[in-house]
Amino acid sequence: MIGIGNIASFIPLDSLDNLERIGGFGETSDFIINKIGALKLPQKGQLEETSDLAVKAVEELFRRSRGLDKNHIDALVIVTQNGDGEGLPHTAAIVQEKLGLPRSVAAFDVSLGCSGYVYALHILKGFMESAGLKNGILVTADPYSKIVDPSDKNTSLLFGDAATATWLTDSADWEIGPALFGTDGKGEEALKKSGSYLTMNGRQVFDFAAKNVAPSIKALLEKAVIAENEIDAFCIHQGSYAVVDAVSRRFKENRDKFLRDIENTGNTVSSSIPLLLENHVLGSDFKKVIISGFGVGFSWATALLTKNVN
Repeated sequence: MIGIGNIASFIPLDSLDNLERIGGFGETSDFIINKIGALKLPQKGQLEETSDLAVKAVEELFRRSRGLDKNHIDALVIVTQNGDGEGLPHTAAIVQEKLGLPRSVAAFDVSLGCSGYVYALHILKGFMESAGLKNGILVTADPYSKIVDPSDKNTSLLFGDAATATWLTDSADWEIGPALFGTDGKGEEALKKSGSYLTMNGRQVFDFAAKNVAPSIKALLEKAVIAENEIDAFCIHQGSYAVVDAVSRRFKENRDKFLRDIENTGNTVSSSIPLLLENHVLGSDFKKVIISGFGVGFSWATALLTKNVN
């Protein structure tokens, strides 16, 4: 059965300091610390493309993963809504060439935002199992710095750049379990690209997350026949400190199990969940972990990851 073998990431060294910038937006440090939660926002170089971030994450995955060889990669999926250039050709094809992966590799993009990692895990897992493939790489690379207006408080203080690479293999430590998905296209206007820049209605996005994420998690627990206290960690999209806090409040007895790691990365879109898994789950004693992504669309997805104990 196809599962998660390993995860690696690339985070740019250059960053914006939100505490230095906040005065220009007429806010105080309390707004950054208790609402946004991001003190620093990593930023890609001006000449770096989405594919460059993806390549660096995959190269790190190769360095960290014993037995993973580029000549044995069967599939490559890139989750991004901000691909290279104007979006054609698909970024996965560009990454395949830059990495020197075999021409026999299946390579395609998934155009989803903050729910994209959970969706793409199941897309790639099902694709590999149906085609009899053994090694796939799932990349998240969605540098919002390409479309953020530096003068817009709603977005400029929130989004950071990052890329992650997840190895999916038939001999994995983590099983990708049951999942639930949702879409509400009425939220189209709340978070969208208008002209060259991203626009966001922060209150509408917050209300959407506060209303839908906790019920999705609770419904998945019921579907999987697992009690809430059996979950070792909840890795939900790091939309903002306030969003994670609002969702965690719905789980009073297990609120401290909601992982938080936005301080030095900001909202990295589809990369936030795999960053949590890389930094806090892989190598831990956790056995059962809930992941939940939510955002642009509106779109949401929740899944269970279970560690193989054999």
